[in-house]
Formats: sequence, structure tokens, C-alpha cells
Amino acid sequence: MGFQSQIQEALTALERAGLRRSPPTIDGPQGPVVRIAGRTVLCFCSNNYLGLAGHPAIRAAAQAALDQEGAGAGASRLISGTMTAHGEAEAALAGFVGQPDAVLFSSGYAANLGALQALVGPEDTVFSDALNHASLIDGCRISRAEIHVYRHADLEHLEALLASHRPKARRALVLTDSLFSMDGDVAPLRGLAELARRYDAGLMVDEAHALGVFGPEGRGLAAAEGVQPDLLVGTLGKSFGLAGAFVAASETMVTYLRNRARSFVYSTAPPPMLARAALAALSLVQGADDRRARLFRHAERLRRELRDLGLDVPPGTGPIVPVIIGENRSTMQFSEALLNRGVFVQGIRPPTVAPGSARLRLTVMATHEEKQIVRAIEAFTEIIREG
Repeated sequence: MGFQSQIQEALTALERAGLRRSPPTIDGPQGPVVRIAGRTVLCFCSNNYLGLAGHPAIRAAAQAALDQEGAGAGASRLISGTMTAHGEAEAALAGFVGQPDAVLFSSGYAANLGALQALVGPEDTVFSDALNHASLIDGCRISRAEIHVYRHADLEHLEALLASHRPKARRALVLTDSLFSMDGDVAPLRGLAELARRYDAGLMVDEAHALGVFGPEGRGLAAAEGVQPDLLVGTLGKSFGLAGAFVAASETMVTYLRNRARSFVYSTAPPPMLARAALAALSLVQGADDRRARLFRHAERLRRELRDLGLDVPPGTGPIVPVIIGENRSTMQFSEALLNRGVFVQGIRPPTVAPGSARLRLTVMATHEEKQIVRAIEAFTEIIREG
């Protein structure tokens, strides 16, 4: 069998297992209401938590930068791609999260891969939460460090692993998301920080889904808990309404990443207009307490009323509201039924989540209106009543 035929066979196997993805195309800007195949539907599956993706101040900052600084950086940061906008954005983002320095990456995936590949290796050990994001898992793999996975948010299990394996490692790193993207719950950051200190390990926290949502001025869960990790990863593609990411840490750590993180060293720099837009978004995020309050009200109402319908909604906080269905095809059928009623909610299947835990992942935006939350609940109600 030829190579093409083998790939076709693998794709067919995905289809049979209910795991083939065919995402719909959105026509127009991101927001609470989007257009799919000529239809206007409510969007409940975007990470645009504060509703800033189409904000006029961010668009204006990007347009001004496009006019003044051009569309592209032209090279990697270590060649000729470092521009004034990059440094200004990095300094502002570092200050925002309470770290001395920061470095921009093209995506959260690139940030996590680059940081882990650079900072740990075969002589080192990483202790990783069982539900960490795929980018953290892949970063661990390419680092070639020894990996020990602790049960989700289980401090006792982590301490047992640290006690057993830390003495044999040159360096050790405790690794966690702060807000878990598929379950909507939060990491025990204070306990993790204490264990990392006690066992002379670093602490790396991915704040991708928490930044902009939690903490004073949206500074994240680490700030809310009074924890300063050794490395803090933040993304610009969620609450900031943009794309890209950054790693914030000590000046020494950031300088080392600029020299050794391969996804930074060997990538063309993000366009200057993205850095200028990030500065505009940062100002909006800091002043968005009213949006954050509205976001939490929406999420709490969804959790409460979906549970009242008898649905399996795990405990959590913040804008991510999973509804566990279990079986892959049933999950996608439910998703399709919602879309037919004008409510866009994506089904999430393995390998993103564990086998048998396929789910509908609802996310709310601060810019959703109350009547839109009500309509989403009504759509779930109709589907359940129809059996």
C-alpha cells in the first residue's frame, strides 16, 4: 500500500471512530454572534472571553502600526527582526504579570515548546499535571527530560513523586496550567509553589485561559493567589483578542530563552502591528472589571441551569463550562442539534480529552447579552425534552 493510501486508511479510521474534525467556517469577525454558511448563530465556543477581538481601539492600533511600521518583521528576532514595538510590548506585559522581563512568541504552543526545550534536558525532571495542555505535554517530550505525571491537582501525589525523583535530577520543574482549558477548574497554585520551594524545583505556570479573566486587573490566577512562578506563560489569543504569546520570568531566564528557545530563535518575529495591538489590548484588559464581572455571572448561570437540566457539568470557575456527554458520536450529534437551533457549541473528543469523556465545551464572553444566555439554555432544554 502506498503512502497516500495509508494516510487515507488512517483518515477513514478516524471517521469510523467518530474522531474526524471538520470545523465550520466563520464569515466575518469573532463575537457573540457569528455567521456560518449564511446563517447567523450564537457563538459559545470562542476563547474571546472579554469580547475584545473586534474592539475598535485594538483595530486602530494595529492599523496605525501597519501604516507606520509595515506588515512584517522580515527576519527572526536574532537577525534583524527585533523592532521597537516588540521591546515595548514585552516590557509592558512583564510588568503586567509582575515579572522582570518577558519574551514574545508567535503562539502559546511555540512559547511552551520553546521554554521547555530550552530549560530542561535529559539530566532533568519535569513534574506535570495529568490534564496539562497538549503544548506543555509536547514541550516535555521534545525536551528529553524525565517526565513524571501527577494526578490532576493532587498535591499529595506530586509530593510523593518529588520526594522519590527530585534527588536524582540536576534540575526539576513543576509544570501546570492555571485554568484548565477543557475542565474549567483551577490549579492549587499556592500548594504547588510551596512544594516547588521545598524541593528546590522551578515552577512554570501557563496562564493562557486565566490571563485577563482572574486576578486584579485581569493579571491571572497567580496574581490572585499571591504566587510568583519562575516562569509565567500568557497568551494574547484569548482575553486579549489577538494572537501570539509571551513567557515572563527573571531577566536571566528570559535572556537564556532568547538565546536557546528554538521556536523563538528560528522563527520570523511576530509583526510589529501585533505588538502594538497587544499594548492597546493590555490597556483595555486592565480596565475591564465590569466585563469580568459580567463574564462570571454568565458562566455561573450556565453552570447552574445546565445542571438543573440533569446534565453532567463538572465543578469549575470562570468562563469554561464543560458538559460531559461521554460517547464521541453522541457528543457531535448534540453539537449539531444545537447548531440547528442557532447555538454554536463545539464537541471535544479524544485525544484532547480522555476516552469516554467527550464533551460539549461552552465558553462565554463578557459581550454576550442575557437574552443570548437564555437562548442557549433553551436550546439545551429543547434537545433534552425531545430525547
